[in-house]
Amino acid sequence: MDLSMIEWGDIAFATWETLVMTGVSLLFTILLGLPLGILLFVTASGQLLEQRGLYRVLSFIVNVLRSVPFLILLIVMIPVTVLLIGTSLGVEGAIPPLVVGTSPLFARLVENVLREVDRGVIEACQAMGIPTHRIIFGALLPEAMPGLIAATTVTAITLMSYAAMSGVIGGGGLGDLAIRFGYQRFQTEVMVITVALLVLLVQFIQLAGDRLVLRFSRK
Repeated sequence: MDLSMIEWGDIAFATWETLVMTGVSLLFTILLGLPLGILLFVTASGQLLEQRGLYRVLSFIVNVLRSVPFLILLIVMIPVTVLLIGTSLGVEGAIPPLVVGTSPLFARLVENVLREVDRGVIEACQAMGIPTHRIIFGALLPEAMPGLIAATTVTAITLMSYAAMSGVIGGGGLGDLAIRFGYQRFQTEVMVITVALLVLLVQFIQLAGDRLVLRFSRK
């Protein structure tokens, strides 16, 4: 493997683009997915704000979006992305489909995490007459914090893989570099390095997430 032919500046820039795509998309995914996950939980049968009809509608929408393969979602969302961002290429063009693709996943993870919180915590708060919004933000979410961090870690790793996949439509980052140079120009060295970098980034995210979960679990 001839490393002298590799443009390390391009690889560094592609790595930065991947980190930006993942970070910005994760922020918007949390902003959209966390409230949706909370709403799914509180409107479910037997929960704080039981609304079976609303829950079924939200659950159906989440399931539909989760069932669409991300590669297809990338292509289907091109007109919407162009309308919102002005382009479907580069880092900017990859963020909308990344957010749409992972927000339903994160919302479902949040719902499952909240379901695992001890029911006695909610019942104790209700017995003391605490308002619903204070139960959610003052008791439920703090109690579920380790699980929410773990869910965020899983979502970040999924976003990393989706960001690499967005290179198929010119989304930028390591995926785009691997396709343009590693695949189309038969530069195996570039392909190997981009895969190795993605593995290292995923390992770092998982390690950081595990440490945060452990830290909050001790409190």
